[in-house]
Amino acid sequence: MTANGAALGIDVGGTTIKVRLVADDGRVLEEQRVPTPRDDPQATALAELVATLGQRARTVARRRGTELGAIGLVVPGVVDEDAGRSVLSVNLGWRDVPVRARVDDALRAAGVDAVPLAFGHDVRAGALAEVRAAGPGAAPGGLLATDIDTDTDTLAALGRGTVAFVPVGTGLASALVVDGRVVPGGGWAGEIGQVRIRDGAHAGLRVEEVASAGAVARRSGAPSAHDAMLRVLDGDPVARRAWDDCVDVLADTLAWLTAVAGCHTLIVGGGLAQSGPLLFDPLRAAVADRLAGVRLPELVGARHGDAAGAIGAVLLARQAQASSARAASVRAGSVPDVAVTA
Repeated sequence: MTANGAALGIDVGGTTIKVRLVADDGRVLEEQRVPTPRDDPQATALAELVATLGQRARTVARRRGTELGAIGLVVPGVVDEDAGRSVLSVNLGWRDVPVRARVDDALRAAGVDAVPLAFGHDVRAGALAEVRAAGPGAAPGGLLATDIDTDTDTLAALGRGTVAFVPVGTGLASALVVDGRVVPGGGWAGEIGQVRIRDGAHAGLRVEEVASAGAVARRSGAPSAHDAMLRVLDGDPVARRAWDDCVDVLADTLAWLTAVAGCHTLIVGGGLAQSGPLLFDPLRAAVADRLAGVRLPELVGARHGDAAGAIGAVLLARQAQASSARAASVRAGSVPDVAVTA
C-alpha cells in the first residue's frame, strides 16, 4: 500500500522558504513561498512559522480528502541531522541551535504534533531530489512525475558514480552523491562557499561572497540576482563585472570539486541557474579551461529548479512516515509494504 496522508516539504533558504504539499500518489496539492524570518538567532520565529504552515497543510489536505501524514524540514549551513541541530548557519545567524526541538515544541503547541517530523540539510535534500525524484515538479494539481520513460534513464545514470549538486542561491554549497547515496560527512561535507580566497582581486573574501546569487545582487547594487541579470543584458558594466567574477570563482570551485571527487555530472541549481545560457555557456567554457587532462563533467541545470530542496524535504518526510508506519506495525505484530512517493 502507499504511505497514508500528504507530505509537507519545507525548504528554509537564506531569503525565502519554499513549501510544497504532496499527496501520497505524488500529486502536488499546494506550493507557496514565504520570507525567511530575519533576526532569529534561536530559530524561534521559524518554529512558529513552521507550525502555521503545518496547520494550513492539514487544512488543505483535509479539503482534498486526506490527512497530513508527515513534515520534512530542511535548513542551510552545517547540520547535524541525527541531533536535530544547526551547528552553524552563516546566512541565518545560527550557531548550535536545536532547530528540530524548537519546531517540535511549536507543532505541539499548535496541535500538529501527531505526524512524524524529518529534519535535514537543504542541499543534501536537493541532491536527493535530483537523483531520485522523477520528472520536473508540476503545478499544483498536477503529477510530480512526468515524462517517466526519459527520467528512468536519467535517474539510472545519476545513480552511478559521483554527482555533485551545487545550488547557487543566497549562499553557495554542494552535496556529493556517490552511487546513489548522499555523502553527509558528519554534517560538514559540501561547505564550498565558506572557503576563503587567498589570492587575486578577491583575496580575503569567502567563495560565496563572490560566487552566489546573493553576492551578484549585492555587488551589482541590484535588489535581486534576477535584476542583476537584467542589468547584465542591458550592458551595465558594474553588473557585468559582478557576473563575470561570479562565473570565474564558481568555475574554480567546480573544477576542484570535479578533480577531487571525479564527478561525471555537475548539477547547478538555485536562483542563479534560472538565468540559463547567460550563466551556463561561460561557466562550461571556464570549467573546461581549468580541467585540461581531466575528464570533463556534464554541467547541467537542476531538473527541479530551485524547488529541489522542497522536493527533497518531501522525500525525507516520506521516509520518516514509512519508518513510523513500520515501527507501529512491528509493535502490532506485522510489517507493511510501504511505497514512498514524492
